[in-house]
Amino acid sequence: MKNESDKIKTIVREGYAKALSQKSPCCSTSSCCGGVTQAEDISKKVGYSDAELNAVPEGANLGFGCGNPAALASLKEGDIVLDLGSGAGFDAFLSAQRVGKTGRVIGVDMTPEMVAKAKENAKKGSYINVEFRLGEIEKLPVEDNSIDAIISNCVINLSPDKETVFKEAYRVLKAGGRLMVSDLVLAKDLPKEIKNSVEAYVGCLAGAIKKDEYLRFIKQAGFQDVKIISESSYPVDAMFDNLEAAQDAIVSIKVAAVKK
Repeated sequence: MKNESDKIKTIVREGYAKALSQKSPCCSTSSCCGGVTQAEDISKKVGYSDAELNAVPEGANLGFGCGNPAALASLKEGDIVLDLGSGAGFDAFLSAQRVGKTGRVIGVDMTPEMVAKAKENAKKGSYINVEFRLGEIEKLPVEDNSIDAIISNCVINLSPDKETVFKEAYRVLKAGGRLMVSDLVLAKDLPKEIKNSVEAYVGCLAGAIKKDEYLRFIKQAGFQDVKIISESSYPVDAMFDNLEAAQDAIVSIKVAAVKK
C-alpha cells in the first residue's frame, strides 16, 4: 500500500507542477473541477465573486478548485487558518483578508513549485500574515491544537489516505475549531476507464470515494456536527468522451464539521 500511495503522490505532485508551468489546470484542456480552461470562469462557476477574484495577486488563482471554502468558513478577525493543499495561495490570501492583522493563515502543499509560487505571490501582495509550508496533508507540519479553522478546496480527494488526512486535521485544530472543505465524492462507482486513468487522478476524479465513506472518515476522526452544506453533480463528460455510464457519478460537496 505504501508503494502505491507514494506512486499516487508522485503522479499528483508532478501533474500539478506541470499544470503550474503550463498555466492549464490538471495538465489538460479541462479544469480538474470545472470543465473549462479559464481560471476566472471556473472560479465564478464555483462561487467566487468578482471582488474576490480581483483581491488577490495575479497568478494566485489557478482555477483548480471546486468550491469556495473560505467564504463558508465563517472566518473571524484573529483566527488562525490552515489551508490544506494551498496551491498558489488563492484561498489563503482571501482568508488572510478576513482574519486581519491579528489573524494568521498557514498554507500547506506538497508540490515545491506551488509553494514557491505561493511565496512569490505573498511577497507580491505584501501579505505579512500568510505563510506557506512544504508538506503532505497526511502528515501536517503543524502543531497540535493550534488552528481555529481548516479549509480545503478540491484536494483531499487526491489523497490516497483520506482517513489519515482527517485525523491530522482533527489533531491540529483547537477545541471548538472548524473544518470546512469543498471536495468531490462518488454517488456511484466510476467506470474502470476513469478509475485507472492517471490524468483523472490528477484531475480529482479517480481518487474520489463514496460520499458516505468520506463522511464516515470525518466522523471517525472525532469530528462532530458533520453536515453537508451543499452538493451538486459534476459533469464528467467535460473531461472524458463516451463515458455515459459515469454521468451523475461525481458529486461536488461542501462539508462542515467541528472539533468539540
